[in-house]
Amino acid sequence: MKTKDFDFDLPEELIAQTPISKRDESRLLVLNSTTGEIKHHHFYDVLEYLNPGDSLVLNDTKVLPARLYGTKEETGAAIEILMLKDLGEDTWQCLVKPAKRIKEGTIVNFGDKLKAKCTGVFDEGIRHFKLLYEGILYEILDELGEMPLPPYIHEKLEEKDRYQTVYAKNIGSAAAPTAGLHFTKDLLEKIKEKGVNIVYITLHVGLGTFRPVTAEDVNDHKMHSEFYIMDEKAANILNETRKNGHKIVSVGTTSTRTLETIMNLYGTFKACQGFTDIFIYPGYEFKGIDALITNFHLPKSTLVMLVSALAGKENILKAYNEAIKYQYRFFSFGDSMLIVKE
Repeated sequence: MKTKDFDFDLPEELIAQTPISKRDESRLLVLNSTTGEIKHHHFYDVLEYLNPGDSLVLNDTKVLPARLYGTKEETGAAIEILMLKDLGEDTWQCLVKPAKRIKEGTIVNFGDKLKAKCTGVFDEGIRHFKLLYEGILYEILDELGEMPLPPYIHEKLEEKDRYQTVYAKNIGSAAAPTAGLHFTKDLLEKIKEKGVNIVYITLHVGLGTFRPVTAEDVNDHKMHSEFYIMDEKAANILNETRKNGHKIVSVGTTSTRTLETIMNLYGTFKACQGFTDIFIYPGYEFKGIDALITNFHLPKSTLVMLVSALAGKENILKAYNEAIKYQYRFFSFGDSMLIVKE
């Protein structure tokens, strides 16, 4: 299976640069993976596809305002750091630009409240930094940091919270679980009132979000590792949903990878935490989900491969071509897709 098989031509003007004013008024393309049928809706119509007893699974990770702009202490050179993973004891894995300027021992200054000392040098622009500060780190990041928007977004984000879901809780992500950006508190309330279970799990989105698939052969791609948590309450609800023959509807590829990882490990949902590097592509047999809410993804990405595994590559490429034809907005701030089975 070749990476190029998951390519498609996307006009640049369809890459959404800013979020729309009301989250749930984004468009929703519904794809029936059994018949290939496509329907066009608005996101608030997702309510029609959820039934009493179903479970809607949301990733409640919260994005760090983790993009920092500083200067190299010795020379004053401009340095950009993206904090990716907390390694403990105030040491972080970071993506650095320009990385060639940062050697072990280099100190980057972000003003009076924060400095970072390089403690490790790795490939692909990765460095480890010991953070030097007084006070509470997350308060300092709120003041100094910017949201780590993906590189294809060139517009400045006016409101930081638009790159957070309305239910974001557990801080630790380097990127937003973007399928969840379409939900409003009102819509979630209506879903709950219909008798649908709202289930929260956590997966902290990491470095892989910023890495394209470069291997020619899909099997040669190395997936990144991300931390996940499922608590006992979530596990019990999901097992009950499955036992009663109702649907598990996953919101986003991050929730999906968490659910599938746990089912592959234990054959059931259970309270657990760990790291997952699961890579889902066509041929994979889903064990944890029945339907998926997701955004429109980058060509040749692992995310396009995941949705192709669920709905079939031909169905996905047909749906993407239809979305392009009807001027859907793509990627993080774009429109959404719901994949269902008959």
